[in-house]
Amino acid sequence: MNTALRETDWLLKDAVVTEAVQLIEQTGPLDDAAAMREATLAKASSTSRITHRANVLGERIGLQAELLRAWHWAPWVGLGLVILVVMAGLSLAGNVVGGSERRINIMVALVSLLGVHLLTLLLWLAGLVLPLTSFNTSLGWLWMALTARVAGGKRGQAPVLLRAATQLLGRARLVPWAFGFVSHCIWALSFAAVLGALLFALAFRSYTLSWETTILEPGFFVNGVKWLGWAPGLLGFPVPDASTVLAPIAGPAEQRDWALWLTGCIVTYGLLPRIFFAVVSALVWQRRKRHLRPDLAQPYYVKLLARLEAMAPASIVDGDPGFVRGQSPVGLGAGETSDKQVLVGFELPEETPWPPAGLPPSIAPVLHVDGSAGQRHAVLATIGRLRPRTLLMACHAASSPDRGTERLLRELLTHCGECRLWLMSGDEAARGRWRRWLGDVGLDRIKACDDLAATLASP
Repeated sequence: MNTALRETDWLLKDAVVTEAVQLIEQTGPLDDAAAMREATLAKASSTSRITHRANVLGERIGLQAELLRAWHWAPWVGLGLVILVVMAGLSLAGNVVGGSERRINIMVALVSLLGVHLLTLLLWLAGLVLPLTSFNTSLGWLWMALTARVAGGKRGQAPVLLRAATQLLGRARLVPWAFGFVSHCIWALSFAAVLGALLFALAFRSYTLSWETTILEPGFFVNGVKWLGWAPGLLGFPVPDASTVLAPIAGPAEQRDWALWLTGCIVTYGLLPRIFFAVVSALVWQRRKRHLRPDLAQPYYVKLLARLEAMAPASIVDGDPGFVRGQSPVGLGAGETSDKQVLVGFELPEETPWPPAGLPPSIAPVLHVDGSAGQRHAVLATIGRLRPRTLLMACHAASSPDRGTERLLRELLTHCGECRLWLMSGDEAARGRWRRWLGDVGLDRIKACDDLAATLASP
């Protein structure tokens, strides 16, 4: 049995539902008899049958319906978070430029506008290299948790779907990238709104930008402005020199440089990093999203695969390349056969009663073949001598037809007028497999029936 996933693309919805069913069954198995039958009859690989079973069970307990509601609410919840963060950013910008004296302390403004952003960004970067297990404080996790709460409430299936999605993300090593993408996008929109409000205020009002201190040396601010202005300077933003920083009263030109330096710092250390890491997160998502699938090496899935394989129809094996498919042997004509009807049991299980009860007296003799070469030759010799009008061959439907079965039928067809199969002790899927096999090997002139009465009554 191969438990490795060979499919390269499990749909995210199917993967979440499959993982959620596994989490639900940790507390006790579900009644999956119907789901297992449907999955077994599906013409797909074993791994796809696991998904099929999970989807059938998920429909019954409402997983897909709740997941659909989550997809519907997710963009609206995200929009609400964006609005909240943007309003917070605008409030900070208003505090920076909204003073009645129209004086801006540039260092306080930088800390106010970039402090929380830089702290959360550093925590996110640390989570990429350190074995951190929780990103529950990120805006991405908040978005997912709020979406689950809005979609399903406390009593629905949303909590287990949330756990399933988180487990899949963790297994694919996508937790920081998925949550980070949402967080970076929200922060980028917030900085865009802050910059718009800041530039509008600085463009149409007159402000005095300066720095103040009680215990720090002036040289600290000279070096701070120089270091912080290095990256914005690469983008063309002006950097006030030491004389401008130390000047007690700055002129209009210097005030303009201060304003653009502050704007450049927000763009360089706030907006651009968030845009960059949002793009990186999206690229990593695209590269790793194929790994968003259940781990079939877990004992739960190993047992499930074994159950599915045990229920799967046996495959047809050992096809005979010696015969041309589509050509059926020509039987004996009406004037070349006797009036006899002969019943042959072929490779029947030992527990099968033989001869079967209720046979009409017209059927004689009743033979049996256990698969040995000697018995095959004996039966062929008997049929060749009797030349029966009708040959009835009883087969165990749950067994698999193979090359030996095909060869025997072809040889028997040349010694009788008509051959019919009685498919014993099998379900409809097994009988259907035999009928398809007869057509595939070119023996479709042989009629296959479910019971002895139908076999005798076949035209």
